[in-house]
Amino acid sequence: MQKRLPSLFRTGFCLALFAWTAAAQPPAKDLASDSKGLPARAAPTDYQAQAKAGEITIAAEFVGHSIPTPQRTFSADEYVCVEVAFFGSPAARLKLSMDDFSIRINGKKNPSPREPYDLVFKNLKDPEWEPPIKAEGKSKTQIGSSGGGGGGSDKPPPPKMPNAERRAMEQAVQKSSLLEGDRALPQAGLIFFPHRGKVTSIQSIELIYSGPAGKASLALQP
Repeated sequence: MQKRLPSLFRTGFCLALFAWTAAAQPPAKDLASDSKGLPARAAPTDYQAQAKAGEITIAAEFVGHSIPTPQRTFSADEYVCVEVAFFGSPAARLKLSMDDFSIRINGKKNPSPREPYDLVFKNLKDPEWEPPIKAEGKSKTQIGSSGGGGGGSDKPPPPKMPNAERRAMEQAVQKSSLLEGDRALPQAGLIFFPHRGKVTSIQSIELIYSGPAGKASLALQP
């Protein structure tokens, strides 16, 4: 019995060391917490419009179907984007939520609520992306249809962006969206609203805020 004691002590020591090592490991990285939002500009006057909501200044700029991110500017034909920013005293904090915003385009009676950024993903485009060039040759359909009949007139489907590049584009947009929750000011980020029409058809834009800071309305320029 006495000979087994050292091995039991070694086993207990190893288990304790393993438990301590596991506890000391940093938690797994959460992609959602990796979001940064956009850096706020130097002052509210650097944006198209400004308005006060209590002690907080809200600034905003309408960027149309463009989606500016630190990486590059993307686009979405079925959505419009607004860059918003919150400014306050040096120690100011505010609970931010995209749901506090809505938009009224061309004096529409009911303003449109914001859309989650993940719904915008399916409509995202990168104007700078070009599909890889493949060597062109006569397909079997083209060869077989050389005698006429128009059987090979169907257009091929548009090229698809590789999954890795699309994922990188989506992550860039997510990280540029307005951060939510209790935040130290200044904070800035993107908010999205549905709009399938051309920006040139927009005559007036009113961004409406109703949240913890109070209420505010900002007249933006298309």
